[in-house]
Amino acid sequence: MKFLYRYLLVFLPIMLSAQNELQIPLAGKIDRIENFPSAFVAARNVDVWLPENYDGKKKFAVLYMHDGQMLFDSTHTWNNQSWDVDDIATKLLQSQKIRNFIVVGIWNIPEIRHTNYFPKKPFESLSKAEKEAISHQLAEKGRTTTAFQPNSDDYLKFITQELKPYIDQHYSVHTNRKNTFIAGSSMGGLISMYAICEYPHIFGGAACLSTHWVGTFSLENNPIPQAFFHYLDQNLPKASTHKFYFDCGDQTLDALYPPLQQQVDSIMQKHAYTHKNWQTRYFEGKDHSENAWKERLDIPILFLFAK
Repeated sequence: MKFLYRYLLVFLPIMLSAQNELQIPLAGKIDRIENFPSAFVAARNVDVWLPENYDGKKKFAVLYMHDGQMLFDSTHTWNNQSWDVDDIATKLLQSQKIRNFIVVGIWNIPEIRHTNYFPKKPFESLSKAEKEAISHQLAEKGRTTTAFQPNSDDYLKFITQELKPYIDQHYSVHTNRKNTFIAGSSMGGLISMYAICEYPHIFGGAACLSTHWVGTFSLENNPIPQAFFHYLDQNLPKASTHKFYFDCGDQTLDALYPPLQQQVDSIMQKHAYTHKNWQTRYFEGKDHSENAWKERLDIPILFLFAK
């Protein structure tokens, strides 16, 4: 019962924020794009955070972040927690240690979050029996009611072919790879990894916090982690032109991650990634929550946007 309670509290209702009010940042401003239309995925809100020094004249870098309704204002989230991205970014910007950037917060749709964020190509590499087993595991946890079929390729098309062109056109931003980054936690960490591997010409770096390498909710008879690792090994972008940040705690759902993340670390080393373009951090005693990610968000931001 204790595990079930933690699961229900921490992961199942993640992003079940039904409130549609505008998030109120502690610093800067937020532009809301309601129900951003897409030919690839269901329409969803997008919140664009602009720091206080954004004047529409200077060019800013861009950080695309998943689970956008959880990023700025804890008074409008299902669990009264948020990343407080605006507050953390503002302090770092004021320290003049990082480049100017804006944040594009892409809301999830809770019912299809797992479908949107689950990397499709690793899943398609599984056998029919393995896919059926994964579908069964996800159905048990309410992630699917039919045979599971990720549509993350379409979700990434939405970001790269529809949302990014809109941001590039409507905001004063750098449009090149060196100034375009993507970030998320848990399943959002997975899709961030997948995004930079699928679109290395668009994204120059990814921050993957508490990456959900397990894919489902158990390591027993689970082929997914190895499928993810094989995909990463075959598709990792060049270390000379890209940056990766990974981390995890060791409590609640994060307790599953450390041994999996260590296998990812070996892949990064194999491909000549060093401390200059890759970091993995382990946080003892930290759980799977926005409060935990908020505590350490400054680390990947400083890593990605350092002057």
